[in-house]
Amino acid sequence: MNEIHLLSGYLVLAANGLAGGFGALAWALRRPSAIFWYLLRAAQAIVVAQVTLGLVLLAQGLRPSDDLHYIYGGGPLLVTLVSEGMRAGAAHSELAGVADLDALGPDEQADIGRRVLRREMGIMAVGCLLIVTLALRATFTGGR
Repeated sequence: MNEIHLLSGYLVLAANGLAGGFGALAWALRRPSAIFWYLLRAAQAIVVAQVTLGLVLLAQGLRPSDDLHYIYGGGPLLVTLVSEGMRAGAAHSELAGVADLDALGPDEQADIGRRVLRREMGIMAVGCLLIVTLALRATFTGGR
């Protein structure tokens, strides 16, 4: 089980690195991407699986070599939740100066939609890259 936890840790690194890099590139190029959201959701599922495996190991009485592993190992789940919370506020931020969205023309509405999507992608890409840094630290603090 310990080997599976280590392997899934590498999957956390790879999936979040890929999603974060792809999202950052799409954000920088101002090109919304549906593929990013699939990569992101897969990376998030891997984070949940990894934390679950860690909790199973803990319940079995296994402990990491460094107690910091608990922070670095659980941190990605916290970052995922906080990023999702921040993403939920992206539309609110973009609509702050708009009195009546229905009064805007279709082009203006589409522009606001693109800005909201770009902001959401940026937030989630940064979250993925932060998860990579936490997962790297978790890798170095977890072994026995």
